[in-house]
Amino acid sequence: MKKTTLLKKLIKDKPILLLPVVHDALCAKIAQHAGFKAISVAGYANSASLLGKPDVSLLTLTEMVDCVARIADSTDLPILADGDTGHGNVTNVIRTIKLHEKAGVAGIFIEDQIDPKRCGHMSGKQVIPKEEMVAKLKAALDSRLDNDFVIMARTDAIAVNGIDDAIERAIAYQEAGVDLIFIEAPENIEQMKRITKEISIPTLANMIPGGKTPLMTGEELEKIGFAVVAYPTSCTYIIAKAAKNYFEKLYKTSDLKPLEKDMIEFTEFNKLVGLDQIRAIEKKYYKGFKNL
Repeated sequence: MKKTTLLKKLIKDKPILLLPVVHDALCAKIAQHAGFKAISVAGYANSASLLGKPDVSLLTLTEMVDCVARIADSTDLPILADGDTGHGNVTNVIRTIKLHEKAGVAGIFIEDQIDPKRCGHMSGKQVIPKEEMVAKLKAALDSRLDNDFVIMARTDAIAVNGIDDAIERAIAYQEAGVDLIFIEAPENIEQMKRITKEISIPTLANMIPGGKTPLMTGEELEKIGFAVVAYPTSCTYIIAKAAKNYFEKLYKTSDLKPLEKDMIEFTEFNKLVGLDQIRAIEKKYYKGFKNL
Protein backbone atom coordinates (compact mmCIF):
# COMPACT_ATOMS: atom_id res chain seq x y z
CA MET A 1 0.00 0.00 0.00
CA LYS A 2 1.25 3.49 -0.84
CA LYS A 3 2.22 5.59 2.17
CA THR A 4 -0.30 8.22 1.13
CA THR A 5 -3.11 5.66 0.97
CA LEU A 6 -2.01 4.19 4.29
CA LEU A 7 -2.03 7.57 6.04
CA LYS A 8 -5.50 8.34 4.72
CA LYS A 9 -6.70 4.93 5.92
CA LEU A 10 -5.13 5.38 9.38
CA ILE A 11 -6.87 8.75 9.74
CA LYS A 12 -10.27 7.25 8.95
CA ASP A 13 -9.87 4.00 10.91
CA LYS A 14 -10.27 3.36 14.62
CA PRO A 15 -8.61 3.76 17.05
CA ILE A 16 -7.43 7.37 17.07
CA LEU A 17 -4.14 7.83 15.18
CA LEU A 18 -1.27 8.78 17.50
CA LEU A 19 1.09 11.07 15.61
CA PRO A 20 4.39 11.86 17.36
CA VAL A 21 6.48 14.65 15.88
CA VAL A 22 10.11 13.76 15.18
CA HIS A 23 12.82 16.24 14.23
CA ASP A 24 15.40 13.89 12.72
CA ALA A 25 15.92 10.48 11.16
CA LEU A 26 17.09 8.88 14.40
CA CYS A 27 13.89 9.83 16.23
CA ALA A 28 11.87 8.52 13.28
CA LYS A 29 13.55 5.12 13.61
CA ILE A 30 12.94 5.08 17.35
CA ALA A 31 9.25 5.99 16.88
CA GLN A 32 8.83 3.20 14.33
CA HIS A 33 10.60 0.75 16.64
CA ALA A 34 8.22 1.76 19.47
CA GLY A 35 5.24 0.76 17.34
CA PHE A 36 3.78 4.02 16.02
CA LYS A 37 1.96 3.69 12.69
CA ALA A 38 2.73 7.18 11.36
CA ILE A 39 4.75 10.25 12.33
CA SER A 40 4.79 13.97 11.73
CA VAL A 41 7.53 16.53 11.06
CA ALA A 42 6.85 20.07 12.22
CA GLY A 43 8.41 23.51 12.28
CA TYR A 44 8.63 23.89 16.07
CA ALA A 45 10.87 20.84 16.50
CA ASN A 46 12.80 21.48 13.29
CA SER A 47 13.53 25.09 14.21
CA ALA A 48 14.89 23.94 17.54
CA SER A 49 16.99 21.07 16.18
CA LEU A 50 18.28 22.67 12.97
CA LEU A 51 18.69 26.29 14.10
CA GLY A 52 18.48 26.29 17.89
CA LYS A 53 15.74 28.90 17.40
CA PRO A 54 12.04 29.23 18.28
CA ASP A 55 9.20 28.54 15.84
CA VAL A 56 8.86 32.02 14.33
CA SER A 57 9.01 31.25 10.60
CA LEU A 58 12.81 31.22 10.26
CA LEU A 59 13.13 27.95 8.34
CA THR A 60 12.76 28.22 4.57
CA LEU A 61 10.80 25.89 2.32
CA THR A 62 13.90 24.15 0.99
CA GLU A 63 15.33 23.68 4.49
CA MET A 64 12.10 22.02 5.61
CA VAL A 65 11.96 19.82 2.53
CA ASP A 66 15.60 18.79 2.93
CA CYS A 67 14.94 17.79 6.54
CA VAL A 68 11.76 15.84 5.85
CA ALA A 69 13.34 14.06 2.86
CA ARG A 70 16.08 12.63 5.08
CA ILE A 71 13.48 11.52 7.60
CA ALA A 72 11.34 9.92 4.87
CA ASP A 73 14.38 7.95 3.67
CA SER A 74 14.96 6.58 7.17
CA THR A 75 11.55 5.09 7.92
CA ASP A 76 8.74 3.03 6.43
CA LEU A 77 6.14 5.11 8.26
CA PRO A 78 3.92 7.61 6.45
CA ILE A 79 4.75 11.23 7.34
CA LEU A 80 2.49 14.25 7.76
CA ALA A 81 4.66 17.28 7.03
CA ASP A 82 4.39 20.91 8.09
CA GLY A 83 3.80 23.27 5.18
CA ASP A 84 3.53 26.36 7.42
CA THR A 85 1.58 29.02 5.50
CA GLY A 86 2.50 27.45 2.18
CA HIS A 87 5.55 29.72 2.27
CA GLY A 88 3.74 32.52 0.44
CA ASN A 89 0.80 32.95 -1.92
CA VAL A 90 -0.91 30.37 -4.13
CA THR A 91 2.09 30.00 -6.45
CA ASN A 92 4.32 29.31 -3.43
CA VAL A 93 1.77 26.79 -2.17
CA ILE A 94 1.94 24.92 -5.47
CA ARG A 95 5.74 24.64 -5.17
CA THR A 96 5.42 23.62 -1.51
CA ILE A 97 3.14 20.71 -2.43
CA LYS A 98 5.28 19.56 -5.36
CA LEU A 99 8.53 19.57 -3.37
CA HIS A 100 7.01 17.71 -0.43
CA GLU A 101 5.50 15.05 -2.68
CA LYS A 102 8.92 14.54 -4.27
CA ALA A 103 10.45 14.28 -0.79
CA GLY A 104 8.32 11.22 -0.07
CA VAL A 105 5.92 12.42 2.60
CA ALA A 106 2.33 11.17 2.72
CA GLY A 107 0.62 14.46 3.51
CA ILE A 108 1.04 18.07 4.53
CA PHE A 109 -0.80 20.79 6.40
CA ILE A 110 -1.21 24.46 5.48
CA GLU A 111 -2.23 27.10 8.01
CA ASP A 112 -4.00 30.46 7.77
CA GLN A 113 -1.56 32.63 9.72
CA ILE A 114 0.11 35.60 8.08
CA ASP A 115 3.83 35.54 7.32
CA PRO A 116 5.93 35.47 9.41
CA LYS A 117 3.96 32.89 11.36
CA ARG A 118 4.61 31.72 14.90
CA CYS A 119 3.97 28.66 17.04
CA GLY A 120 0.24 28.09 17.42
CA HIS A 121 0.36 28.41 21.23
CA MET A 122 2.29 31.68 21.22
CA SER A 123 0.57 35.05 21.61
CA GLY A 124 0.34 37.74 18.96
CA LYS A 125 -0.87 35.60 16.04
CA GLN A 126 -2.71 37.06 13.04
CA VAL A 127 -4.66 35.28 10.32
CA ILE A 128 -5.24 35.96 6.63
CA PRO A 129 -8.76 36.41 5.22
CA LYS A 130 -10.75 33.20 4.98
CA GLU A 131 -11.13 33.59 1.21
CA GLU A 132 -7.37 33.82 0.72
CA MET A 133 -6.85 30.61 2.67
CA VAL A 134 -9.50 28.82 0.62
CA ALA A 135 -7.63 29.85 -2.53
CA LYS A 136 -4.41 28.43 -1.09
CA LEU A 137 -6.08 25.15 -0.20
CA LYS A 138 -7.62 24.80 -3.66
CA ALA A 139 -4.19 25.42 -5.18
CA ALA A 140 -2.73 22.74 -2.89
CA LEU A 141 -5.41 20.22 -3.79
CA ASP A 142 -5.04 20.87 -7.52
CA SER A 143 -1.24 20.58 -7.29
CA ARG A 144 -0.93 17.13 -5.78
CA LEU A 145 -0.08 14.37 -8.23
CA ASP A 146 -1.41 11.64 -5.95
CA ASN A 147 -5.05 12.09 -4.96
CA ASP A 148 -4.35 10.15 -1.75
CA PHE A 149 -1.71 12.71 -0.69
CA VAL A 150 -3.33 14.08 2.48
CA ILE A 151 -4.01 17.82 2.68
CA MET A 152 -4.85 19.13 6.15
CA ALA A 153 -6.08 22.67 6.74
CA ARG A 154 -5.11 24.38 9.98
CA THR A 155 -6.71 27.52 11.36
CA ASP A 156 -5.26 29.65 14.16
CA ALA A 157 -8.35 31.83 14.40
CA ILE A 158 -9.42 30.95 17.97
CA ALA A 159 -6.73 33.15 19.49
CA VAL A 160 -7.46 35.97 17.04
CA ASN A 161 -11.23 36.03 16.48
CA GLY A 162 -12.67 33.35 18.77
CA ILE A 163 -14.11 29.86 18.37
CA ASP A 164 -17.05 30.86 16.16
CA ASP A 165 -14.80 32.30 13.47
CA ALA A 166 -12.44 29.34 13.75
CA ILE A 167 -15.27 26.88 13.11
CA GLU A 168 -16.66 29.02 10.29
CA ARG A 169 -13.23 28.98 8.66
CA ALA A 170 -12.86 25.24 9.21
CA ILE A 171 -16.19 24.58 7.51
CA ALA A 172 -15.08 26.69 4.53
CA TYR A 173 -11.81 24.75 4.35
CA GLN A 174 -13.73 21.49 4.59
CA GLU A 175 -15.93 22.60 1.68
CA ALA A 176 -12.80 23.39 -0.34
CA GLY A 177 -12.08 19.64 -0.29
CA VAL A 178 -9.34 19.03 2.30
CA ASP A 179 -8.96 15.63 3.97
CA LEU A 180 -8.39 16.72 7.57
CA ILE A 181 -9.08 19.77 9.74
CA PHE A 182 -6.95 21.14 12.56
CA ILE A 183 -8.29 24.00 14.69
CA GLU A 184 -5.25 25.08 16.68
CA ALA A 185 -5.20 25.79 20.41
CA PRO A 186 -8.78 25.25 21.67
CA GLU A 187 -8.90 26.56 25.22
CA ASN A 188 -11.24 24.07 26.89
CA ILE A 189 -13.09 20.79 26.43
CA GLU A 190 -16.29 22.58 25.41
CA GLN A 191 -14.53 24.13 22.41
CA MET A 192 -13.00 20.76 21.55
CA LYS A 193 -16.44 19.13 21.56
CA ARG A 194 -17.79 21.84 19.28
CA ILE A 195 -14.98 21.22 16.82
CA THR A 196 -15.70 17.51 16.44
CA LYS A 197 -19.46 18.04 16.39
CA GLU A 198 -19.59 20.85 13.82
CA ILE A 199 -16.87 19.59 11.46
CA SER A 200 -17.99 16.57 9.43
CA ILE A 201 -14.58 15.38 8.21
CA PRO A 202 -11.77 13.97 10.41
CA THR A 203 -10.22 16.40 12.89
CA LEU A 204 -6.84 16.58 14.61
CA ALA A 205 -6.02 17.59 18.17
CA ASN A 206 -2.63 18.94 19.32
CA MET A 207 -1.24 18.07 22.74
CA ILE A 208 1.43 20.53 23.94
CA PRO A 209 2.67 20.48 27.55
CA GLY A 210 2.35 24.04 28.85
CA GLY A 211 0.12 25.03 25.92
CA LYS A 212 -3.39 26.46 25.80
CA THR A 213 -5.24 23.17 25.22
CA PRO A 214 -6.05 20.77 28.11
CA LEU A 215 -3.82 17.68 28.03
CA MET A 216 -5.86 14.53 27.40
CA THR A 217 -5.16 10.92 26.55
CA GLY A 218 -5.72 9.50 23.11
CA GLU A 219 -8.67 7.50 24.42
CA GLU A 220 -10.28 10.63 25.87
CA LEU A 221 -9.79 12.54 22.62
CA GLU A 222 -11.26 9.68 20.60
CA LYS A 223 -14.37 9.71 22.80
CA ILE A 224 -14.79 13.43 22.02
CA GLY A 225 -14.56 12.58 18.32
CA PHE A 226 -11.02 13.40 17.17
CA ALA A 227 -9.48 11.15 14.52
CA VAL A 228 -5.84 12.11 15.07
CA VAL A 229 -3.75 13.43 17.96
CA ALA A 230 -0.33 14.99 17.37
CA TYR A 231 2.46 15.52 19.89
CA PRO A 232 4.55 18.33 18.36
CA THR A 233 6.90 19.33 21.18
CA SER A 234 7.25 16.53 23.73
CA CYS A 235 10.03 14.57 21.97
CA THR A 236 12.07 17.77 21.63
CA TYR A 237 11.48 18.71 25.27
CA ILE A 238 12.48 15.27 26.54
CA ILE A 239 15.67 15.26 24.45
CA ALA A 240 16.51 18.81 25.53
CA LYS A 241 16.14 17.92 29.22
CA ALA A 242 18.16 14.72 28.87
CA ALA A 243 20.95 16.53 26.98
CA LYS A 244 20.93 19.40 29.48
CA ASN A 245 21.33 17.00 32.40
CA TYR A 246 24.04 15.05 30.59
CA PHE A 247 26.17 18.05 29.64
CA GLU A 248 25.87 19.66 33.07
CA LYS A 249 26.89 16.45 34.87
CA LEU A 250 29.71 15.68 32.44
CA TYR A 251 31.10 19.22 32.69
CA LYS A 252 30.99 19.05 36.47
CA THR A 253 32.53 15.58 36.90
CA SER A 254 34.15 14.59 33.55
CA ASP A 255 33.06 11.06 34.50
CA LEU A 256 30.93 9.01 32.10
CA LYS A 257 30.56 5.96 34.33
CA PRO A 258 27.62 7.26 36.44
CA LEU A 259 25.86 8.38 33.25
CA GLU A 260 25.99 5.04 31.45
CA LYS A 261 22.75 3.91 33.09
CA ASP A 262 20.89 6.63 31.15
CA MET A 263 22.37 5.64 27.75
CA ILE A 264 21.38 3.10 25.14
CA GLU A 265 24.04 0.41 24.92
CA PHE A 266 26.60 0.44 22.06
CA THR A 267 25.47 -2.80 20.40
CA GLU A 268 21.78 -1.99 20.83
CA PHE A 269 22.26 1.42 19.23
CA ASN A 270 24.10 -0.07 16.23
CA LYS A 271 21.22 -2.50 15.79
CA LEU A 272 18.70 0.32 15.98
CA VAL A 273 20.35 2.30 13.18
CA GLY A 274 20.74 -0.76 10.95
CA LEU A 275 24.44 -1.62 11.11
CA ASP A 276 23.72 -5.34 10.63
CA GLN A 277 21.89 -4.68 7.36
CA ILE A 278 24.73 -2.50 6.07
CA ARG A 279 27.30 -5.16 6.91
CA ALA A 280 25.18 -7.76 5.09
CA ILE A 281 25.10 -5.59 1.96
CA GLU A 282 28.86 -5.11 2.10
CA LYS A 283 29.44 -8.85 2.38
CA LYS A 284 27.13 -9.50 -0.58
CA TYR A 285 28.92 -7.15 -2.96
CA TYR A 286 32.46 -7.52 -1.62
CA LYS A 287 32.32 -11.31 -1.39
CA GLY A 288 35.82 -12.77 -1.47
CA PHE A 289 37.67 -9.68 -0.28
CA LYS A 290 40.04 -10.77 2.50
CA ASN A 291 39.80 -7.50 4.42
CA LEU A 292 36.08 -8.11 4.98
